[in-house]
Amino acid sequence: MAEALLRAERVSKRFGKFTAVNQVTLEIEAGVLTSIIGPNGAGKTTLINVLTGSLPCDSGRIFFNGEDITHLPTDRRVRKGLSRSFQITNIFPQMTVEQNILLPLLARQGRTGQPFARYDSYADTLAEAESLLRELGLWEMRDAPASELSHGDQRRLEIGMALAPHPRLCFLDEPTSGMNPLERAEVLEAIRGLAAEHDVTFVVVEHDMDMVFSVSERIVVMHRGEILADGTPAEIRDNREVREVYLGEAID
Repeated sequence: MAEALLRAERVSKRFGKFTAVNQVTLEIEAGVLTSIIGPNGAGKTTLINVLTGSLPCDSGRIFFNGEDITHLPTDRRVRKGLSRSFQITNIFPQMTVEQNILLPLLARQGRTGQPFARYDSYADTLAEAESLLRELGLWEMRDAPASELSHGDQRRLEIGMALAPHPRLCFLDEPTSGMNPLERAEVLEAIRGLAAEHDVTFVVVEHDMDMVFSVSERIVVMHRGEILADGTPAEIRDNREVREVYLGEAID
């Protein structure tokens, strides 16, 4: 059985009287590309926010690499190897593409006091930035302000920024949102390649069913803040309850 990188035990998150995540128990296994799906309001993003530290959980415990991280702040979780991208593109638009990648690289190395004052002297960091940008297909645009990138390229840049801290586990929240079919295919291929090249486990929160069923080895279905089903793509396709509450004919 694959090693559990992350384990959530009976995790809940409430907003007033509304329970967004209700007693969720979940294990994320190393090396298994997992997708989390569900209708709007199912609690997917809230669960990711809790697991990565953007929101505190109201009850339950979270373990990463066997260590209890329930009360650790986000930056401590990142340093331990847990990162994420966001549903809304979260880049620095006025910085160049290369600077966007360099910033988290320098942060990982503890060099953020004056991040760009003499960064040209950091040959190792520049080489790593170049390698990552080439993998993402963004090297030729390295000197352009990030705001000038297409929406699809901005999403790829954000994935690169999430990978810069060298995570073992990376959550991608709707990485193909707003993309055309060609861009979605390119990002899908990039995720596959990056998972292998960087030895990182991806968990994808996604609405695009074509992407989910083509890229995933495991699919977790959420409904009303709870896990409705958990299995292989074939098992999820054949799950009658999933069809009734969410997927319907879309999975055909």
